[in-house]
Amino acid sequence: MSHTKRLRTIAGPFVAAPPSGARVRTRLMVDSTDRAMLASLGAHLGHLASTDLARRCAEGVLDNKGKAASRKARKRVATAGSSSRWAGAITRTTENSYSLAKRNLEAERTSLKARIKKITGRVKVPAGEKKGRTRGYATPAERWQKQRRLQALQARLVDVESQLESGHLSICRGGKRLANSRHNLEAAGRTEIQWKAEWEASRWFICADGESDKAWGNETIRWHPTEGWLEIKLPDALVNLANRPHGRYRLSAPVAWPYRGDEVAAQAASGSLRYDVSYDPTKDRWYVDASWGLDTNPIATLDQLRRGPVVSVDVNVGHLAVAVLDCSGNPIGIPTTIPLVLGGLSSTTRDARIRDAISQIISIAGCHHAGAVVIENLGFDEARTKRTGAHGKPTIQR
Repeated sequence: MSHTKRLRTIAGPFVAAPPSGARVRTRLMVDSTDRAMLASLGAHLGHLASTDLARRCAEGVLDNKGKAASRKARKRVATAGSSSRWAGAITRTTENSYSLAKRNLEAERTSLKARIKKITGRVKVPAGEKKGRTRGYATPAERWQKQRRLQALQARLVDVESQLESGHLSICRGGKRLANSRHNLEAAGRTEIQWKAEWEASRWFICADGESDKAWGNETIRWHPTEGWLEIKLPDALVNLANRPHGRYRLSAPVAWPYRGDEVAAQAASGSLRYDVSYDPTKDRWYVDASWGLDTNPIATLDQLRRGPVVSVDVNVGHLAVAVLDCSGNPIGIPTTIPLVLGGLSSTTRDARIRDAISQIISIAGCHHAGAVVIENLGFDEARTKRTGAHGKPTIQR
């Protein structure tokens, strides 16, 4: 008797699109007066952002015409407490948060349905038995636990579908994980004062969208690329804190971007530039992020990339295996192993090690004049929803 086994499907290769924007960060060297002003501004605009998000969630499902009317009305309300430009950034962020939450719920619904289907099929088979290709759970105890799990998943699915149908989404500004950590500060490794400082800072809002044909990026937050000063246009409620004419506040110390500073300066002088100011209470530091759109060039085709050498990367636990391949798939030189141990590290350390590994890969590609970096697609998104291990081999443009 022959047994057939389904093999994993290998997806076709594709070329990853280049980034459509750039974002760089630098630290703000602020004094006590600057700190007080930024904290007051962040808290004031954060309150307006929270109110606007609550209004949008209460409105539920809207079509395109309804979204436009809703944002117009909400922007009018936010403008009364700030300005038209601040209100535009607040309502834009609200719409983005709402859309992201909706996409997350839709993805969760797909995942829940797949898990429910899988568990339901196995629960129908008696413990320790097998019917066709479906195998029951090993023991009655495991089967009973899976039945309990099935009920929990079904209850969660009902809640998710109810939110999606009504459009009254549950969105927590500042993060649900941070909000829940308040109930067990000891496990979270925080004191009540530390948690409160982090919670308040996470809900502050200081963001100015870029405006084309405006001096130094936009009219709300401006940075002079030559003199280095950074000015903020204060809302009417905080105009008493201004130290410059026309309700503006200029930070006490000059601001510079050590990384890609020439690009930021060029963009500030000739195009729109968005600024985001944030505070890290753990390090007690203020930061400003500059972001702008990039001109995207036509994406190279697979045939064009295959004409020359490419760098192949195999992702493994604890390291990356890197090899340079010619157009026929034969290795050139000796393969390289790049250590990449990430377990038990903080997020900043993990990011630093990943960036270092990417830099090494790019350096190898440059030395061999490779036109692309080829990396396997581990298919984690599909695995989360379907619980399968599908793999593919996409080509990522260098």
